[in-house]
Amino acid sequence: MIITWQGHSCFKIQDKSGPEGVTIATDPFHKEIGLKVPNFEADIITVSHQHGDHNNVKALRGQPFVIDCAGEYDFRDILIEGIDSYHDDQQGAERGNNIIFRFEIDDISLVHLGDLGQTLDDSQLEKLAGTDILLIPVGGKHTLDAKRAVELIAQIEPRIVIPMHYQTKDLKMDLAGVDKFIKELGLVPSYEEKLKISKKNLPQEERELVILSN
Repeated sequence: MIITWQGHSCFKIQDKSGPEGVTIATDPFHKEIGLKVPNFEADIITVSHQHGDHNNVKALRGQPFVIDCAGEYDFRDILIEGIDSYHDDQQGAERGNNIIFRFEIDDISLVHLGDLGQTLDDSQLEKLAGTDILLIPVGGKHTLDAKRAVELIAQIEPRIVIPMHYQTKDLKMDLAGVDKFIKELGLVPSYEEKLKISKKNLPQEERELVILSN
């Protein structure tokens, strides 16, 4: 699996490189947020919620299968489950609903939390059991902040944590930076342009924090 961060909550996830591989895009954003709009060919696009910084599906090339509803999906041997959740801790009263996406790719379980803003209940946590790689918002304001993100990581127990949805140089939003989250989590991060990982290379003992550049 190859994971490349496009900025904000958008990732390019490939099961393998080359024309035979499947490419997933998560939460593509519009140019109004100040970042370079993702422009690659995708086979699958997932949209956690219908806000402009997460739903620019027209930016991607190809004829992608777009998933913006909870449920179970099987597309070209990629298993995907969309799990209902909330964008806030008031059952969606402030910012609406959110979909958590769990992907099963090459025997690796990857979870993208979208703009999660709530504390997960037992039923939701059960669906996330066995997560290998967790893509988690950490910038606060509209989603989990650093403290709540760390609390959730302790519940989900992923092997690899990749933060998203935090303040970066050109982002025209008011979010916390990633440094606060790094300090709160207490792990020494590795900084990568992209993460190439296979089942056999997943960390077995210690959890890893990976900061991807965009």
